[in-house]
Amino acid sequence: MTAAEEYRVAPPTVGTERELLQAYLDFHRGTLLWKTSGLTGEQLTEKAIEPSTMSLIGLVRHATEVERYWIQICLDGRSFDLLKTWSQEFPDGDFDLVDPERVEEDFADFRETTKLNDEILAGYDLDHTFVRPRVGTEHTVRSLYFHLIQEAARHNGHADLFRQHLDGSTGE
Repeated sequence: MTAAEEYRVAPPTVGTERELLQAYLDFHRGTLLWKTSGLTGEQLTEKAIEPSTMSLIGLVRHATEVERYWIQICLDGRSFDLLKTWSQEFPDGDFDLVDPERVEEDFADFRETTKLNDEILAGYDLDHTFVRPRVGTEHTVRSLYFHLIQEAARHNGHADLFRQHLDGSTGE
């Protein structure tokens, strides 16, 4: 088994719409975990590409907050209080306020959040509509999947650059 296979499964090419959407979302979640595997807390918090304040663990924290916001708050109507203090008080706190001593906690938060989010998503039909709070735009669960997949894929490109900078590893 390769390191990539330990964290992710290639999405199927045949399946129901929901199965394919979930598989692609899971694939990109797994890609982020693969890109961050085997590194120290110091490496995970290194801001390796100037002038950006992004780091690999910052990408994990950002992915957690994006999913928490869109699925738990926007779709499921939960309180904005679910967002981490650093994401509410500091616009780039997910990237700027990283700590090598807390990376395992950040990974656990990501895993717990995505597990809960999968349970929430499974309870909604793809055609279900919801209104994004404070913005007022209407969305379907289907469009939410596409948004999350696009967001994860974009940041996995960033993660690939960080990982290559840190130890030469490149992705597939």
